[in-house]
Amino acid sequence: MFIQTESTPNPATLKFLPGLTVLESGSAHFDTVEEAAVSPLAERLFEVEGVTGVFLGSDFITVHKTDDREWFLIKPSILGLIMEHFTAGRPVMRVTEAAGDNGEEDSEVVTQIKDLLDTRVRPAVAMDGGDIVFHEFKDGVVYLHMRGACAGCPSSTATLKMGIENMLKHYVPDVREVTAV
Repeated sequence: MFIQTESTPNPATLKFLPGLTVLESGSAHFDTVEEAAVSPLAERLFEVEGVTGVFLGSDFITVHKTDDREWFLIKPSILGLIMEHFTAGRPVMRVTEAAGDNGEEDSEVVTQIKDLLDTRVRPAVAMDGGDIVFHEFKDGVVYLHMRGACAGCPSSTATLKMGIENMLKHYVPDVREVTAV
């Protein structure tokens, strides 16, 4: 198994590409070892000294580190854990009962926003090892969660305001502003 790595716009985050499917659908973001309890892979990655966050995408794993640890020190451990995990055939996520939705249907505006995010924004930010997830639309403001490499990235504010906000305003006139939560 050969695992490629890619730098991201966030110097504290590195993207690992194992060359196979990591998650069948969606994404998962963990900021603590407690949150990572649902993922055996994320739990193991938190065992590496200096790891402060793990993001799982469809075909990649993004790892966030503390500023006082250098990649050349922790990258070999991370690569070894990922390789061992997949070659042993271990599951990425533990099987849990899926949470049901709240039964509410999205408004037409929210549906448009989610569609634009899913088709135009999320694929682009996934290339940089991150994800942007819809949280809420209220009083003309779109609230988004920045995940993976996007969380804490120096260029995320510019991406949010210059890119995503301008695009959403163009296609969805009801949008006045985009804010990260």
